[in-house]
Amino acid sequence: MSILTRLAGYRPNFCAECGNKIVRLRWFAWTSRSFCDTCARTFARSHWLRPSLLLLALVTCGVLVGRGCRRIPPPLIIERPASGLAQNSIAPTAPRESNTPQPATANEEVYMCGARTKKGTPCSRRVHGPVRCWQHKGTPAMLPQEKLRIKD
Repeated sequence: MSILTRLAGYRPNFCAECGNKIVRLRWFAWTSRSFCDTCARTFARSHWLRPSLLLLALVTCGVLVGRGCRRIPPPLIIERPASGLAQNSIAPTAPRESNTPQPATANEEVYMCGARTKKGTPCSRRVHGPVRCWQHKGTPAMLPQEKLRIKD
């Protein structure tokens, strides 16, 4: 039986295995067209085995082709400033101003925000100086200033 006749809606009247009459009110894509309900159960594994293996082979080929076509990312290069000795040997230049935040110095004091949160506990975000974090600007602290200071 050709594929065109199957697609055209061929519906056999008798089972190809046992010869019993096939009586179905509705035909679906998942119902076996060549076998009755009893024989279809015995051939269910072989009925789904070939399409599932074909699908698995297609997915495997797709993964392999996708991995083969992937470009290799460029190597990661981390630039660090030169050491203090190398900077001293170069002629002094004017200091550059940058928009990036500078790391905290060792003598800068670090505090907790300490404002009341929705949960009712003090906010534990770290801030530089006795101020509030971005979320709690303008709200008072729950704890005294001495308890908000973080000692490193």
